[in-house]
Amino acid sequence: MFGLPRGSEWIIILVIVILLFGPGRIGKIASELGRSIKSFREGLGNKEEETTDKTETEETK
Repeated sequence: MFGLPRGSEWIIILVIVILLFGPGRIGKIASELGRSIKSFREGLGNKEEETTDKTETEETK
């Protein structure tokens, strides 16, 4: 009965979102979201490098 939206329901949701925010604001939101995801992934990569460096120094002791 209730679940994820399908087909025409997505179109209705998209139209409502465009009416609420406008196409310009949606573009800004999408680019900010993309930058946030990119910085999050970079942060995860730095954390993995730090843990690798720590284990390598502990092994050499």
